[in-house]
Amino acid sequence: MRDVYLAQLDRLADTLAGMCDRVAEAMQHATQALLNADLQLAEQVISDDVGTDELRAAAEEQAFALLALQAPVATDLRVVVSAIHAAGDIERMGDLALHVAQAARRRHPSLVLPDEVAPYFAEMGRVGVALAHKAAEVIRSRDAEAATELEADDDAMDDLHRHMFTVLMDRNWSHGVGPAVDITLLARFYERYADHAVAVARRIVYVVTGRMPGPLTV
Repeated sequence: MRDVYLAQLDRLADTLAGMCDRVAEAMQHATQALLNADLQLAEQVISDDVGTDELRAAAEEQAFALLALQAPVATDLRVVVSAIHAAGDIERMGDLALHVAQAARRRHPSLVLPDEVAPYFAEMGRVGVALAHKAAEVIRSRDAEAATELEADDDAMDDLHRHMFTVLMDRNWSHGVGPAVDITLLARFYERYADHAVAVARRIVYVVTGRMPGPLTV
């Protein structure tokens, strides 16, 4: 029975890690759509989001079945409860990638971003995708040390997010209110995407140590 139970926990972890990889791909494609006014890629991200929602439902179903049938305790209980929360965080990451793709579709065939800010969003996309893949790795490995590294990795996203306000407040900004609103919202989408990846990593630290490393704000 114990072997069956551990196999069920492993399947749950695989589902969550697969979700992370899926939302990483979604953000990569959404960023490409944003930077290149690629309508086809934006539509792909939008249509694929339902698959992420279905994976969240599957993960929650697996977790609730473990709670009901196995009555886990101690570390096993932390794994199951953390998995339920993590599924929500990862699903939200997919929603944020969806919002980026929707912005690209809304402005098509025009580019959403002025040339001077596009490289910053390319970097935000790179950082976000890397965070999502790293979250997948720590789910599979339960490596608490690697999980805590995501907090430092997230600093790069926070710096980029803050820099966008510097750009928008510059007296030489010449693109008007509409692009400024788009940029403000998009920067927030990327920043929150990274925050949710960090939240997933914090839950792994909780699983391993029994202690949550600081308050969650996402």
